Order: sequence, then C-alpha cells, then structure tokens
Amino acid sequence: MRFGLIYELQLPRPWDADSEHRLVQDALSEVEAADRLGFDYVWANEHHFLEEYAHNSAPEVFLAAAAGRTSRIHVGHAVVLSPPGYNHPARVAERIAMLDLVSSGRAEWGTGSSASRAELEGFNIDPARKKQMWAEATEQTANMMAMTPYPGFKGAFFSMPVRNVIPKPLQKPHPPIWLACSNKETIHVAARNGVGALAFAFVDPAEAAKWAGEYYDIIKSEQCVPIGHAVNANIAMATGFSVHHDEAEAIRRGGEGFQFFGFALGHHYVYGEQVPGRTNIWERFERARDALPPPIGNGIGTPAQLIDRLTQYQDAGVDQVIFVQQAGRNTHEDIIASLELFAAEVMPVMKADQAARDARKQAELAPYIEAAMQRKQWMRPLAAHEIPPIPAYGRSVVAGESLPTALAARRGGGIHIPSEDPSERVRAAGDD
Repeated sequence: MRFGLIYELQLPRPWDADSEHRLVQDALSEVEAADRLGFDYVWANEHHFLEEYAHNSAPEVFLAAAAGRTSRIHVGHAVVLSPPGYNHPARVAERIAMLDLVSSGRAEWGTGSSASRAELEGFNIDPARKKQMWAEATEQTANMMAMTPYPGFKGAFFSMPVRNVIPKPLQKPHPPIWLACSNKETIHVAARNGVGALAFAFVDPAEAAKWAGEYYDIIKSEQCVPIGHAVNANIAMATGFSVHHDEAEAIRRGGEGFQFFGFALGHHYVYGEQVPGRTNIWERFERARDALPPPIGNGIGTPAQLIDRLTQYQDAGVDQVIFVQQAGRNTHEDIIASLELFAAEVMPVMKADQAARDARKQAELAPYIEAAMQRKQWMRPLAAHEIPPIPAYGRSVVAGESLPTALAARRGGGIHIPSEDPSERVRAAGDD
C-alpha cells in the first residue's frame, strides 16, 4: 500500500499579516519530512475563493517548491480544475509538463471540475455542463502532451489551431491521470475513462471494498475506453490522520482538525452561505461542534489501530491512502510527530510485501489494459504537408502593396519596423 498527504492549505480565522506565509512554509517543511520518511505522494488541490477551507489556489507553484526540496516523493496536482473557464487546456498541458520536468518525472495529474458555487460561478462555468467540459478538456490536454504537433481542435467548449505545445513531460506519454471522486458514480466515470480515482468521500473499509471492486470490474470490462494515452488503474481514498501511542492524545491532536475539514467542506459545498471576506467559518464551527459526528478518522489512533484499519483498506483493494493531516488548527509540530511515528511503526508493516503485490496486480491487469488501449479512438496526427506555417506578423503584407509600403503603414500604427538588417531587433510597442 502507498501513502500520500494532501494539502488544501486550510487556514481558519482569525488571520494576521503573516498567516499564509507561515502556513505555506510549514507545509513545505512537512513535505520535506514526508519525503525523508518514505511517504509516496504529496497532493495539492486547486481551489479558488474557498476561504479558510482551501488557500492553495496555485498548487503548481507549491508543488514545484516541494519538488525542489525533495528527491523521491511524487508531486500530485490534485486537482487541476479542468473546464476551460478555469484553465485553458494548453496551459494545463504546459503546467503539468513543466512540473514533471522540474520534479524529474514525479508529477501526477489529477483532474476535476469542482462543485462549489463560489468557484463555478466565479469563473462563469455552467454547472450543468461541467462534466462535458472536463471530458473534452482532459482528452485534449493529454493529446497536447503526447502529440508533436497538436493537430488543433474545434470543440464545444474551446478551440485552438495547430500548435506544438511545449515543453513535453519527462514521463511518456504523459504523467498518470486521476479524477477527483466524491461518490460511487464518479468512481465509475474514472474507471470508464481509464484514470485513477482520487476518492474524497471518507468511506469505511467495507464501503471502500464495494467502490474498489466496482472500479476494477469496469477497468477489466469493455466499458473502459482511455481518455488519455495510457491507463492509470489505481484507487486512492482519503481519511483523517493523527498518530500517537495514546489513542486519546491522537484524537486530541488531530480530531478537531478533521472535524473542521468536514464542516468547512460542507459550508462551501452544501449548506453554507459565504459573504466574501467577512464570514468566519471557524466561529460557526465552534457553535456547531457539539452537534457534529465524533472526530474519528481511520488514520487517527495508535500505530496498532492504524495497522489494523489500513490492512482492511488494503484487503479491500485500495491502492493508496491519502492522509488529511493539515486541517483546521492542527499544529505543525503535531503533524511532524505523527509522520515520524507512522513511518517508524506503521509503514514498515504495510509495505512489507509491496513489490510482490505490485507484480501480481500488473500481471493481472496487463491484458485488460492492452484491450482498453485498442478501444481508444486516437486523434489523427498530421502529415508533414498538413502542418500549416505560422507567418510572423511582420511578414503580413496587404494585397497589392509593396513590402516598403506595408512596413510604412505599420510604422504609422505605432510599431517600430527596423531595417532589413536581421541583427536589428523588432519591437512592437506595448507587446513585450
């Protein structure tokens, strides 16, 4: 089993001028520790406007910094908000490829569309069409990373001409694709598209077994038609995290944070009303705390308890457990202590037969993945003679005009056109 950490970068009020700076620096220090201790993944979600719940609106920057401080941990952009209103597909291809190069091939490409009104309407995205937007954009972003040049596209939600989208990622054909999943139906969507499932629904091992079983049943069926240029058959599930030899102390250190995580999520996505820049979610959480479910996560407890619970997830078919440790007011010191204790006493037990499990899984899935790739409808690459040139603006000449006349006209428009000496720079005023 593999283990990841997720960073929404939660920041309950009140804030001071240095709150976000301390938050980011502490998180990066935790990622450094996780890399040293043998954790497999760090995930960072893209969210916008979700005050207190998620201040990680530019995770590609956070993950690039994390990559520079680490050597082996995978850096997962989970999720890139995929509808073009958030991010143009070519910009996603460029960002993920660059992150893969910066991290020397450790990037993971999580995708999604969000379900919060603040985000969807903040970027003028139609909630009724976000799933179609996700599918169109994700497929084309994968094509951009894998094809030279990208043949261009005219779709329902974005269009662009032929371009060679650079840089290309180190991992070929592209980093592994994942889909953020909040329910069983989205798990099915991930499987049908041949991508990994990032399940953020906090289900128990019994329910996880059903979800994982159905996921892999679809991966092995004719329903699986890859959206990308490779299949990433993996299912990850999230849970709270706090480890101590004393169970009560583990709950004290991490339980409140996990409670707040769920409360703030519900506030922004389900039942809350947010006045931008004014609503205090932490105060609302404190008023509601006595009525909330007990703060028990499957990653909160003693080392022995975690080994028992994680073994149940492993037996259920879950490939990775993602820990929610940076939540609410959980302290940096307690997070580091939990990571160290987990690495010392839980991780060695859970990873004892990882290589053998990986080999069995790969052998079992290989024929199904091969069959799935044969079902994919590939974008036709362009032949050399079909690739249109892109004349520079300075080469454009009005029909019937001589080049000197055309250049003179452009000078009149405020653009400096140099002599024909190729060593002289061309500079368009205001276009630097």
